[in-house]
Amino acid sequence: MTPRFAYTRVSQEDMQHLGYILEQCFIMPTGDSKFYAKRIGLENFRAIYREQKVAGGLAILPMGQWWGGKRVSMAGIAAVGIAPEYRGDGAAIALLHHTLKDIHTQEIPISVLYPATQRLYRKAGYEQAGSYCSWEIAADSIQMREQSLPIQPVVATDNPIFQDLYYKQATLTHGYLDRHPAIWHGLIYPDHKETIYSYLIGDKDQSQGYIIFTQERTKDGSILRIRDWALLSDAAVQTFWYFIANHRSQIDKVRWKSSVIDALTLLLPEQTATIKNQDRWMLRIVNLSKALEARGYPPGVTAELHLAVQDDLLTANQGKFILSVANGRGEVTKGGKGELQLDIRGLAPLYTSLFTPQQLQLTGKLVGTEASLVAATQIFAGTSPWMADFF
Repeated sequence: MTPRFAYTRVSQEDMQHLGYILEQCFIMPTGDSKFYAKRIGLENFRAIYREQKVAGGLAILPMGQWWGGKRVSMAGIAAVGIAPEYRGDGAAIALLHHTLKDIHTQEIPISVLYPATQRLYRKAGYEQAGSYCSWEIAADSIQMREQSLPIQPVVATDNPIFQDLYYKQATLTHGYLDRHPAIWHGLIYPDHKETIYSYLIGDKDQSQGYIIFTQERTKDGSILRIRDWALLSDAAVQTFWYFIANHRSQIDKVRWKSSVIDALTLLLPEQTATIKNQDRWMLRIVNLSKALEARGYPPGVTAELHLAVQDDLLTANQGKFILSVANGRGEVTKGGKGELQLDIRGLAPLYTSLFTPQQLQLTGKLVGTEASLVAATQIFAGTSPWMADFF
């Protein structure tokens, strides 16, 4: 690491300087960084200094992420910003390298971020790992006429039932977050221009889902934007669509976030829902052994995978490892034959099941024997990973 950079937690005084940088980087109104910093928590910000001046910084959000039905501790990286006068001189990659070593010291297995540019984060060992996808449908095309469950308005703020229902859905969803409080705050508290509506689906003492949404008029018509949802039964999904369809007299379009392969749309009479936009988030394996042992695996699979991993930054991840899987759990030991060769970047989309081992070999992300490819396919089989949150 170049010695002209220094990395540390952010003091209250330096947060003002970093806030000014972030407002410029993300085109934020003056003063908004103060509200953001308060929501995230000063203790979660890090800064990179050059010649004792703040050159940039980021936020580390302590969260979790569900993989194979198990929660894996995760560091979400947000608000990465470098002052214009320090761009191009190595400040950004120095910030990321220091941050990853910081996270590794805390024994956090994985890190996730949304990239403004993939090239920078790939240099730090991140790779595409899952999807963030927005769908849209014309309200009058939903055509659902049956309501299976009662639905009732409730106040979302500080209501634990929403987090309980979300948690039940998250444990079943490959890639879902164990959310940081700041993410929950952003979902259930409106800004000065919004009104948030929230409804529980099912009986109050036995709820089977919820929906949180806003409404707005735009030049393209009136839009119902679903901020968050959880649906735990087929009756809840049917009621969800029935409720949304009943807004068609005033609402032109409905938008929601879901997987690229959205099971909710299977209940619609026609294929009228379309993907509005899609992004990929990136993941970095920070502690290889902990990451592989913390996630869940298909319960019927008993297999052994011999890995040879290259990681020039976090050298504890480098070398040969044996991943032994049985009864839905994995155990890692050092050594082995190194039959599946890949760098730390190539391990990310394999770990999350975004791509199959064959697809990763086709694109040069790994090289393996036929037996190792078969074992990796069995071990990392899973649904397409996605999350509903942007941070």
